[in-house]
Amino acid sequence: MRFKKLNDGNEIPMIGIGTWQLTEQEIGINALKYALKIGYTHIDTADIYGNQDIVKEAIKGKNREKLYITSKLWREFLDPKLVESECDKALMELDLDYLDLYLVHWPDRTKPLAEISYEMSKLKEKGKLKSFGVSNYTINHLQELLDQGIKVAINQVEFHPFLNQSSLLDFCNRHSISVTAYSPLARRKVFHDPDIKQISKKYSKTGGQIALRWLIQKDIVVIPKASSEKHIKDNFEIFDFELSISDMQKIDEIGKIRPKRLINPEFGDFEY
Repeated sequence: MRFKKLNDGNEIPMIGIGTWQLTEQEIGINALKYALKIGYTHIDTADIYGNQDIVKEAIKGKNREKLYITSKLWREFLDPKLVESECDKALMELDLDYLDLYLVHWPDRTKPLAEISYEMSKLKEKGKLKSFGVSNYTINHLQELLDQGIKVAINQVEFHPFLNQSSLLDFCNRHSISVTAYSPLARRKVFHDPDIKQISKKYSKTGGQIALRWLIQKDIVVIPKASSEKHIKDNFEIFDFELSISDMQKIDEIGKIRPKRLINPEFGDFEY
C-alpha cells in the first residue's frame, strides 16, 4: 500500500474503495470485507449514501489504527451549529471514535463555508477527526477559503480521463491541497475508449487499471467503486507497472478531445 502525506502531516492511502450506491446489505458488506482481506484499508462513505451501517459491519473487529475511514457532511447541514452533531451522527453510525477524514460534500456559496471549515478544525482539536477537507470545490471555492486563512487537506472531485481537471490539480498542488478522484473509471466508460484500449493492450492491463495508474502517477488518490471481487482485485493491482511519459500524455489528451462531466446535479456549482 502506498500513502500520500497531507498538508496537516497525516497520511492517506493512495487507493481506497468508494461506496456510493453500495446500499444492498449483503453485497456491500461482502464487497468491503473482501477489499479489506486483500489489502485495502481506505473506505470512503458519506451520510447521504445511506450505507454507513454497512461500513460499520464490514470493519467490525478490524484494527482501527490500520483503517482509513472518510465520511462527508451533506449540504443540507451546512450550518456551523450542526457540524459537530452531524459528525457525531456519522461516528455513531460507523461505531467509531474518530474519522480519518471528514469532508464538506458540496459547496454552497450562500452558506458560511469558511465558518464550517473552522468548526471542522475544532473537531480535529477534540480528536473526533484527523483531517478535514472538501469535495466538489472549484478553484474559486478554494480561493475563497484561502483568502480567509483556511487551508483544507483534501479536495475530492470527479477526475478521470474524460474530465482531466489539470488547472484545478495545478492550483491544489501549488497550495499543498491533495486531490482525491471519485468516479475515476468514469462509470466504466474508460473500458470502451479506443486510446485506453490500445494502451491497455501494451501493458497487458485492463482499461480501468490504466486509468487508475494514470491518476496515481499524477499523485492523485483514487477511490474506485466496485462490488465484485474481480473488479475490487483488479482496481488494487495498479502498483506493479508504470505508464510511460508518452502514454501519460496520450491519456491527458482524451479530456481535451472528448471532455465529459458525469456528476453534475442541479445544485452543482462548477465553472464549466
